[in-house]
Amino acid sequence: MAENYSLDDFLAVAVEAAKSAGEIIRKGFHEKKLIEHKGQVDLVTETDKACEDLIFNHLKQHYPEHKFIGEETSAAFGTAELTDQPTWIVDPLDGTTNFVHGFPFVCVSIGLTIGKVPTVGVVYNPIINELFTGIRGQGAFLNGKCIKASSQTELVKSLLATEVGTTRDKSTVDTTTNRINSLIFKVRSLRMSGSCALNLCGIACGRLDLCYEFGFGGPWDVAGGAVIVQEAGGLVFDPLGGDFDIMSRRVAATNAYLKDLLVNALKEAE
Repeated sequence: MAENYSLDDFLAVAVEAAKSAGEIIRKGFHEKKLIEHKGQVDLVTETDKACEDLIFNHLKQHYPEHKFIGEETSAAFGTAELTDQPTWIVDPLDGTTNFVHGFPFVCVSIGLTIGKVPTVGVVYNPIINELFTGIRGQGAFLNGKCIKASSQTELVKSLLATEVGTTRDKSTVDTTTNRINSLIFKVRSLRMSGSCALNLCGIACGRLDLCYEFGFGGPWDVAGGAVIVQEAGGLVFDPLGGDFDIMSRRVAATNAYLKDLLVNALKEAE
């Protein structure tokens, strides 16, 4: 079904969609937000919904035969099943809490899977104008310039990113904070940017050396970034060492050298 198009075409159309949605985000970033709660601390705004509608309408105009999975539609109707068909997986605004607070780590994330394999990725932060792109087998780029993951080989000299997540029951919070407490003694420092997609891009461009997250929203958080990390020479995998499963709501990523060290540290923290 994807054979009549080139991967470059897919990327170009996704970039157009991301930049158009980015204009909505940029405009809304400095205005009063209309906020709804999806959970105790999980937020959604009218901007999330407007961006998802714009992106899917744009993609469907070009590829009406493709499948689509989006954060807001899946939140409303349940997560769609991933098939072998070309499938666009979209987070229209990753970092909604940042957006609401005026913290400039927000992005549009668009990924295309073919045969369930992440193949094209676009992550665009319109507030600081950074566009990350990747095509399977063709490299990763930031604003058109090739990027590479870091060459750090020592855990103690590494910068780690993770997130607390939106679940606030005591058992989950205790597990999360105990894990962080264990890891903080083994790395140089820790960052929480509030965007899983941008954490992955941080690995891809060498700003971060390691990241992991359990229980994030869904495949839309990782579909774009996973391609970009891999094409930058990094690794994407399950936090406890298994293969990356885009539907599992679990992800870890490192440069080419730190995977085993991170996996062992996470296992020790369990």
